[in-house]
Amino acid sequence: MSVTAVLHSEWIKIRSVRASFGSLIAVFAATLAITLLVFGTVGRAEADNGEDPVFGAFYAIDFAQIAAIAFGATAVSSEYANGALRISLSAVPHRSLLYVAKAAVLATASLAAGIATAFATFFAGQAFLGEYAIGLGEPGALRACAGAGTYLALMALFAAGLTFLLRSAVAVLSLLIPFILIVSFVVGDIAEGAAAYLPDRAGQQVLHQHPTGDLGPWTGLAVTALWATAALLAGWRAVHRRDA
Repeated sequence: MSVTAVLHSEWIKIRSVRASFGSLIAVFAATLAITLLVFGTVGRAEADNGEDPVFGAFYAIDFAQIAAIAFGATAVSSEYANGALRISLSAVPHRSLLYVAKAAVLATASLAAGIATAFATFFAGQAFLGEYAIGLGEPGALRACAGAGTYLALMALFAAGLTFLLRSAVAVLSLLIPFILIVSFVVGDIAEGAAAYLPDRAGQQVLHQHPTGDLGPWTGLAVTALWATAALLAGWRAVHRRDA
């Protein structure tokens, strides 16, 4: 099969599996819904008291990253259901081509959804803030919108790499979601310096108007990219060394 055909087949897989496609849609839909709910009720009060209006505009990114992780995990785990990977390898015997094609489609889909989510939620939230609203001309706002989309794509790839390694979306979700929601904050309270290099803490530096700590907005995103790259390399090695 040609590279174009393999890419097209991977997109068909994602689009036809309800769990993965539903998670991709949830990145946008759930985040926008939460933004409208929160900013429509307490948005002005938060804006009046907030110290970082740019970071405050991305309140719902914590929920978006869960959907992005679910997308990366379920899109890969479908290959391990009912021997689907054996069928894929029968059509595309070159394992590296299959792996890179799936990762590329995952990256493109999650980046497109992430960018759309970031800009939509930014403008939707600001629509409720009246005189406190900020625009893309606010220092750090445009960077945060682009960075938020990139961050969500990196988290999806991080989850995808781990799923290739563990062969289970349930295992990956059971590890990553508690880690992001609980462990990251516990580590932050115990060892603040080390916590800055965790994938979620580092990547979210790009959302701050004036980031603090050792990592800047783009270096923090680069740290998250290194986590995602390491997970993808581990997943690639597992695909090559294990039987389908």
